[in-house]
Amino acid sequence: MASGNSKNFVEAIQGLRGVAALSVLIVHLQDMPLLAGFLPPIWPWFEATVNMGGHGVELFFMISGFLIPASLVRHRSVAKFFLDRCLRILPVFVILHVILFTIGPLVGYKFFKGIDLPTYLKLFFVNLAFLPDALGLPIGQQNAWTLSYEWAFYILFALAFLAAARNWMLAAPFVALAAAGIIYRPIAAFFLVGLLFSFVDLRIRIAGWPGVLAGILCGAAMYMSIEYLHPLVGLIPGALLFGMVIAPDSGVAVALSGKSLQFLGKISYSLYLVHPFALFPLQIIGTKLAAHGVNLWLLWAGFAGLGLIVALIACTVSYELIEVRLRRLLDPALRGLFFGVRREARYVA
Repeated sequence: MASGNSKNFVEAIQGLRGVAALSVLIVHLQDMPLLAGFLPPIWPWFEATVNMGGHGVELFFMISGFLIPASLVRHRSVAKFFLDRCLRILPVFVILHVILFTIGPLVGYKFFKGIDLPTYLKLFFVNLAFLPDALGLPIGQQNAWTLSYEWAFYILFALAFLAAARNWMLAAPFVALAAAGIIYRPIAAFFLVGLLFSFVDLRIRIAGWPGVLAGILCGAAMYMSIEYLHPLVGLIPGALLFGMVIAPDSGVAVALSGKSLQFLGKISYSLYLVHPFALFPLQIIGTKLAAHGVNLWLLWAGFAGLGLIVALIACTVSYELIEVRLRRLLDPALRGLFFGVRREARYVA
């Protein structure tokens, strides 16, 4: 979910963001009707295949691992680096967080049903700090659990970077802490794939349609390995895929540079976080219609088709209003507040 500036912008990475966000969205087009009780009987293999789309988050982790080192070096300041990370991540997240904790108790959403004030306040602040998973508490925003991994990576890498600038040996405790984190949550190892390619000039160039096919096969192998074997096994096809993505003129890089995927990549952060909110009203409507005997296949088709359109519209609006316009307002004000300078707002989609 990280982003870089225009100097090191890579179209294929932008497209890969779009694939990752769309992959997660497709899962919820099936999962939300299932939870609401209006998913018709479908083939088990199809359901299992769609559910693997949730591993789009590992694509986001690889992208962050690749871009964050360059971002930290470019800023030449850990404080400025973290301000950029906050401006990138927090506006959309905080607005959705406030909406959820305002409306959730009114509609009895998930854990809000019958919640008391102390528990409400605890969950409000724990979720705001991206700590529910670490503390074993209920998570509010459906997809925000990955942001806990992102922030942990930012903090650990920044600390290791600062320590290594003084003496490489001083970075050892942070490397050990990262290793412990990977043992505890193996999917965090996908940050290392991006880190590898950020430090090593290794690219895998397979041109044309053979490159597109190779990218699809590696992506499928990565998803299946994570799902059915072990996340660490998925690192191999994941690394092969990412090596092709960042190789100029490779088949998969050209495919990811298409206009549709560039647009999805541009709005990918909002698409990732906002779409459950956009789909929730349709889920409620679907539940009520199913109770009145409406055909489940018709309901699911309507939910998937209309849900995709509504999600894309909502996320585009979120991107334009929050990620672009609100950030334009916040960027110079916060830089002036913390660093005593005013500058033209710089933001990245």
